[in-house]
Amino acid sequence: MKDTMQILFGLLGGLAVFIFGMNMMSECLQKAAGEKMKSILALLTKNPVMGVLAGALTTAVLQSSSATTVMAIGFVSAGLMSLPQSISIILGANIGTTMTAQIIAFKISDYIYLFIFAGFAVSYVAKTEKVKNIGQTVFAFGLLFLGIETMGTVMKPLAGSPFFLNMIERVAHIPVLGVLTGTFMTLVVQSSSATIAVLQNFAQQAGADGVTSILGLAGAIPILLGDNVGTTITALLASVGQAKDAKRTALAHCIFNLSGCFLFIWLIQPFAALIRAISPAGPEVAVISRQIANAHTMFNLVMTLIWTPLLPYMVKLVTGLIREGAQAPKAMSEPFYLDNKLVMQPAAALQLAEMETVRCGELANTLLEGLAGSVKAEDVRLTEAVLENTGQVRSLYERVTEYLSELFSSGSMSEEQAHEAAGILYLLGDLDRIVFLCQEILEQFLSQSQKKNKARYSKEARKELEQSLILIRQMYGEAFQMLLNGERDNLKKIRKKKEKMLDLSLHMRKAHLERVEKGKCSVKLTKPFYKILNALDRLSNGCANIADHELTW
Repeated sequence: MKDTMQILFGLLGGLAVFIFGMNMMSECLQKAAGEKMKSILALLTKNPVMGVLAGALTTAVLQSSSATTVMAIGFVSAGLMSLPQSISIILGANIGTTMTAQIIAFKISDYIYLFIFAGFAVSYVAKTEKVKNIGQTVFAFGLLFLGIETMGTVMKPLAGSPFFLNMIERVAHIPVLGVLTGTFMTLVVQSSSATIAVLQNFAQQAGADGVTSILGLAGAIPILLGDNVGTTITALLASVGQAKDAKRTALAHCIFNLSGCFLFIWLIQPFAALIRAISPAGPEVAVISRQIANAHTMFNLVMTLIWTPLLPYMVKLVTGLIREGAQAPKAMSEPFYLDNKLVMQPAAALQLAEMETVRCGELANTLLEGLAGSVKAEDVRLTEAVLENTGQVRSLYERVTEYLSELFSSGSMSEEQAHEAAGILYLLGDLDRIVFLCQEILEQFLSQSQKKNKARYSKEARKELEQSLILIRQMYGEAFQMLLNGERDNLKKIRKKKEKMLDLSLHMRKAHLERVEKGKCSVKLTKPFYKILNALDRLSNGCANIADHELTW
């Protein structure tokens, strides 16, 4: 009983160290790669082959097919990627994830502690973030192999256990049982790379003759197929609550792995013979880890070659299974692009935050247009409707700010990415200020129009206010367009309009006092009118601030 508990705890401890090392390596690789991740994501084109390549490269960097799959689902849900693109990404991700098994197959037992020490030393003495991330990646790489070595050590006594050998014999000779075992393992661990690492360690245990594996390649392949089936649960969970295309992407991932499982389960013996032929020769226990890695790679390569030309049919299949239904339009306060599941993939999360910020800027422009319309019409219902929209847009700004705050608190961003996120937050502050000032102007008009025996603004006052709002709308449109294009040519032009707005504001103050003196305007309007003029001055300042922004996207 004591020995059994030691084996169990050793196996769980080794698995924990392995998963921790793998996750740490993935996070550090992302930080080290930095903005290069955007270059990889930029490969996403309508060409399925390029999509497959992008998926493979992204997964090789992230060291996690689940991360790439979640990213693809997030992008397709946000409308940044088409369904065929997202499916091609997932096909490539299945190839990229085999890199982990190939790395594990290398025999570096004698150098594990050297990697751990070297990685720690580099990260400890490094002055720059990039070098520190490289050091931590090497350190995590060593931890990953330490976990594998721990699992391998505690598994050795199992090779002499009659109960264990009997159980392995059943799994090895009943492929369906092997598939179910692999699926269950991945569902529990939520990482196909981890379960394949466990499989490689199990298979390396020698039988009674000390040469052959207790499991054998033919017994390992069904478990490997089950691992690939089990990993699809991550995609399904990521698609919950997402758009139809996101659910279709997750379903395509399931179809890819299930179809591969159904195909290869009938070809286990010839497939095992092929893998032995292309793998290094030697005693089975010495080469089976590489054979499993090669089988994993070959399985995904073959299935990708089969499905890439059939991609249009895959799209039709998943579209037919998940039909388009009527969807209620999202409120202004609801984010269109943000996905909380991507917080640990900062390159992708920042791209979504940028898109949402652009939408925030467009909504601010719509509110300025509505403000001008309500001032011109002096319609209480229109003013109330626009005022309600300002509240919703400000609520959206809060959601984006919270999302970026989560990115900061996750600690997954590099210095460059953190600087970019800070720039977005600063811009959001200016945009929120513009919407707040629109809200303030509308409230002044609404409160004045709702008073009994209200004093109305004169035609001259309304005309001057309309001219001011037209000028501000022009300033905002030019400033926001300049921000998006990254051009600085119109900066002087916007500053001149700001000066013109200040002159116009001064003129309006004097003109109002003249109208009060002549009895054309009520003295009671002076305070609300001056509040509106102050808000207009601050709006022109806000437009100039937006023009001064220099974003990196």
